[in-house]
Amino acid sequence: MAYKEKEINKLYYSIGEVAEMFDANTSMIRFYEKEFDILQPKKNAKGNRLFRPEDVENLKIIFHLIKDKGFTLQGAKEHMKNNKDEVADNQKVIDSLEKLKAFMIKVGNEL
Repeated sequence: MAYKEKEINKLYYSIGEVAEMFDANTSMIRFYEKEFDILQPKKNAKGNRLFRPEDVENLKIIFHLIKDKGFTLQGAKEHMKNNKDEVADNQKVIDSLEKLKAFMIKVGNEL
């Protein structure tokens, strides 16, 4: 039986890890933190930001709305506020499709 490696999920991510996930500057992550009330990372004794998985999911939604859909900051804020459940469901579908795409590419490369 083949060993399947589990996906490692952390409880907290540093701002550097989050910036790397989104291929963005840490300053952009801090800017979005100030602009969007939904982002509330914890801070340790040194003041370093610690992002929870929920914060990362919210950042995915924010990046999708702003970068992919072309929303303005104000438009993204209003859309997230007025369509909270719909936006979260859409992001889950997008994540699933991206995983499926990566799997299909992997299978295609192995042929």
